[in-house]
Amino acid sequence: MNALVPLPVLLPLCATGLSLTFGTRMQRFQRFISVAVLTAVLGLSITLMIAADRQGPLSVHLGDFAPPLGITLVADRLSGLMLTVSSAVTLCVLIYSLGQGMTDRDRETPLAVFHPAYLILVAGVSCTFLAGDLVNLFVSFEIMLVASFVLLTLGGTGPRMRAGSTYVIISLLSSMLFLIAIAMTYAALGTVNFAQLAEGLPDLSVGVQTLIQAMLITVFAIKAAVFPLAAWLPDSYPTAPAPVTAVFAGLLTKVGVYCMLRTETLLFPGNRIGDLLMAVALASMVIGILGAVAQTDLKRLLSFTLISHIGFMVFGIGLATREAYGGAIVYVVHHITVQTTLFLVAGLIERRGGTTELTRLGGLAKAAPVLALLFFVPAMNLAGIPPLSGFIGKLGLMRAGVADGSTWAWILVAGSVVTSLLTLYVVAKVWNLAFWRAAPPGQAETGTVLESGDDSDDDADEGPDGLPGTGDEGVTPLPAGGPVAAKLREKSVTTTSRLPWPMTAATAATIVLALSFTVLAGPLTAFTDRSAVELLERTPYIEEVLGR
Repeated sequence: MNALVPLPVLLPLCATGLSLTFGTRMQRFQRFISVAVLTAVLGLSITLMIAADRQGPLSVHLGDFAPPLGITLVADRLSGLMLTVSSAVTLCVLIYSLGQGMTDRDRETPLAVFHPAYLILVAGVSCTFLAGDLVNLFVSFEIMLVASFVLLTLGGTGPRMRAGSTYVIISLLSSMLFLIAIAMTYAALGTVNFAQLAEGLPDLSVGVQTLIQAMLITVFAIKAAVFPLAAWLPDSYPTAPAPVTAVFAGLLTKVGVYCMLRTETLLFPGNRIGDLLMAVALASMVIGILGAVAQTDLKRLLSFTLISHIGFMVFGIGLATREAYGGAIVYVVHHITVQTTLFLVAGLIERRGGTTELTRLGGLAKAAPVLALLFFVPAMNLAGIPPLSGFIGKLGLMRAGVADGSTWAWILVAGSVVTSLLTLYVVAKVWNLAFWRAAPPGQAETGTVLESGDDSDDDADEGPDGLPGTGDEGVTPLPAGGPVAAKLREKSVTTTSRLPWPMTAATAATIVLALSFTVLAGPLTAFTDRSAVELLERTPYIEEVLGR
């Protein structure tokens, strides 16, 4: 069974080579390879999760080099669960992107870049969850960074290039800080293997431990978009195509949360910075949701709710109890699916209504009832309406806070309630403006060109709605039959009265996945409780890696 551990990383990387080799001439084969490989990765992830639950952690030393020389990959309950959920979500988003037809836009380039970049991103995410040492974790981050820049800048529009540049600059700064932290750790202990660090770090002085911990937490907080290190996110994600934004919002921020959870439990037990984590969790919750209240563009609004709800996960990490870790893990897997779904729905709304600017939308409940249902269910889930999985995760975190009984814990419980109520207000505002009220004058007609080769930077500061930062800057909607640039090979994105069925089906699949967490709430919470116990014990992980 241990031999299966590297496959969620190796399969997407091998498929990338096949995609690059045959993609330009055999696009159907390229799509088949992508779907088949992600389906196989999902099956492997489920297998590893079940095996880790029954047998304990699984590990493999690549090249049979033992730590600290070799690369170690480890699958335990937490990493198996994260792999399974991320694989399911990335598969759904891939099917959505095929329905959107975004891969057709790569034909002017020497290589069809979407599929290779997407597969590399999946490999990077999988490697992050399986990494057993800091250097391998750093390499995983860099793999994701390279793929992320390609995906963020698909189409080459001015706003996307600027957003991609901002994302890369922030990521490079965090990478530099990460390298410094790795160098300091290796200089102090002569290893970067997690299991060996777990045994060696307690021997260092408290000051050195705290410095290394603070640097690593800062790096992971940037990745997770924890306030006040989240200013880059609302300007980077909304400009990208809907599938890219969905997988970034759903997965990449949770990679940072996962790394915080892993290092705080395995490397730095004792919760020395718990109060600091709870303070930033509260700030993320409140400031993020207040930012969402102020938005009128759906994509930016969802970006701010993303920042806000990261605070719930950091709340659990800051409490550092079994109940809190269990609640945080439940909320992580819930939020991956729900946030991904809402960004996919935002793409459907843009395809149907011509924009994501709420002031220019209306009447969608009557015009597109299926789309209204696809928004309503995950929106209520995000708000934490019983008995959905959002309520289960929040309830677990609040119960952990009440059981802890500290001042910060009670403050976070109150902040969680306020944030949940404001989230309900935000999604209700979206429902009233985009779905419930009558369509406003000037709403885009069916056949309006949303994106074309004329996507230049001539109108860099404002979109067609006159508002900056709405995700459609530089795009001039053209009437049906309007010119489409040659670089799209007669392809364009237009509003349609009937949404492509793969997009609708993929979105529905992510909703079903989120609802399954409600139906299987008992087994899910039992699994996350066992994961929390395993994280706190640390011994099974260390003994598996070191072969004791």
